[in-house]
Amino acid sequence: MSDDKFVPPSASRRGFLGSAAALAAGAVLPFGAPAFAKAPLSKTQPAYFYRFMLGNAEVTVVSDGPLPLGDPGTSFLGVPKETVYGMLETNFLPKDNVVLEQNIPIVNFGDRLVMFDTGMGFSKAFGPTTGRLMKSLEEAGFKPADVDDIVCSHAHIDHIGGICTADGKALFPNARIHISQVDFDFWTDESKLGSPLKAFIEHARANLLPVRDRIVFFKDQQEFLPGVQALAAPGHTAGHHIFKVASNGKSFAFLGDLTHHAILLTENPRLEFAYDSDPKQAVQSRVRLLTMLTEEKMPVMSYHFAWPGFGNLVKAGDGFRYLPAPMQLVPV
Repeated sequence: MSDDKFVPPSASRRGFLGSAAALAAGAVLPFGAPAFAKAPLSKTQPAYFYRFMLGNAEVTVVSDGPLPLGDPGTSFLGVPKETVYGMLETNFLPKDNVVLEQNIPIVNFGDRLVMFDTGMGFSKAFGPTTGRLMKSLEEAGFKPADVDDIVCSHAHIDHIGGICTADGKALFPNARIHISQVDFDFWTDESKLGSPLKAFIEHARANLLPVRDRIVFFKDQQEFLPGVQALAAPGHTAGHHIFKVASNGKSFAFLGDLTHHAILLTENPRLEFAYDSDPKQAVQSRVRLLTMLTEEKMPVMSYHFAWPGFGNLVKAGDGFRYLPAPMQLVPV
């Protein structure tokens, strides 16, 4: 037989291949019949937790649910609203509503389980999507009684809201609560119930006073738990802190509310935030500590960045750029 490849008479090679493809398709579907995908829409999402290793410790990030702030022009201040809207649009984010996450890391050090902040709890001051912490814990395989320590960056409504139920029952029966005394004293002060801070004061009192006998105060620079060091970051509140979390030579910084947004308060850290107690001091703390973390090349966990809020910071002009770390969903 000749080595020449067979080409049917009166047909080009392209036509032959096209005919073969048509015949193959016809073997599957009746001639002329359209194909329809008839699978129903699932309208479900995976469980709201994510795990990764930190040295010898295991970190599980759970969520209390998205927290919508509404019009960003009323929350992020110090520049014209159009500048804020433009920064969002440039980064393919909606300009009519800023939605923050509530990323809560739970660190299993092997001998204790430490949780950082607790979400909104029973308050719906920012809408119905918050208050998911208990469901997220269950999805991640945790029971509230498993938690040994709760570390609070500050006493704002969306950080201490998940400590107690509306009727004052402790949700984490075995946990000690760690917070700065400055924040505890300020946000549980009964005399402020007649001020514009009333909702924040009421929620702090409802969550902190029922567990007062289990509250432990930390100080700036103190390693108050093995592997957990407090760093003062005043301005958002007077007693606001961030935390260095370390295990076997690996570490990250839990930022609390040092910066609320990966674009607006990170790329432009001198913007001011409407919920800061002292906006000027908050800017100073933000610039100082973000500069330190960038120079140390320390990974960060942000409470309010897009899920799951873990990544790195690099210097970018007069500000910083947040680089989300790839999620590792397959063991390596």
